[in-house]
Amino acid sequence: MSRRAVFLDRDGVLVHDVGPLTSSADIVLTPGVARALNELQRAGFRLIVVSNQTVVARGLLDESAVIELERQIEARIVAEGGPALDAFYFCPHHPRATRAELRTDCTCRKPAPGLLLRAAAEHDIALADSFMIGDRASDVVAGLRAGCTSIQLTTGAHLAPPIEVTGGFEARGADHVAGSLADAAAFVLGRAGGGGPLPLGAAS
Repeated sequence: MSRRAVFLDRDGVLVHDVGPLTSSADIVLTPGVARALNELQRAGFRLIVVSNQTVVARGLLDESAVIELERQIEARIVAEGGPALDAFYFCPHHPRATRAELRTDCTCRKPAPGLLLRAAAEHDIALADSFMIGDRASDVVAGLRAGCTSIQLTTGAHLAPPIEVTGGFEARGADHVAGSLADAAAFVLGRAGGGGPLPLGAAS
């Protein structure tokens, strides 16, 4: 049987968006992240991070350094009592990348759905039963294009101009808007239970 997943953007969702994140010293978890992720995992959702990492395209970090930052973020979540995450996926490309080999029109840079499609194939995920949580228009559109229910967090970057992608893209409204990851998780749990949104802690 296919599994359900909650796909999570990284910066602005799991950790505060500080601009290009290049040092573990700048990792600050968003409020309530450990509890929200615990609730989602207990409800049977796989937790998969999908993020654009232009720090690679710009030559600020290499791929191995991004992976190490991901490990550090996961370690912080676990230290706060949260769960280990099931997988991290990131896109290193950008239309004007400093690294010429990453200057490409890829299928993985959100709003393209490539990261979600790859994760779904590798983890046997039913996309129609899954959710995408992000703060930017590109996250919303990636989730919708993949066939997920999209949730947009109003944590600041939701007001930012659309990110640069070849050919541009049209922003679309999310299926649900939430003020925090905790609020988004409550909505997911409510939908998963077949009723209205539940307060965190109401799902077993």
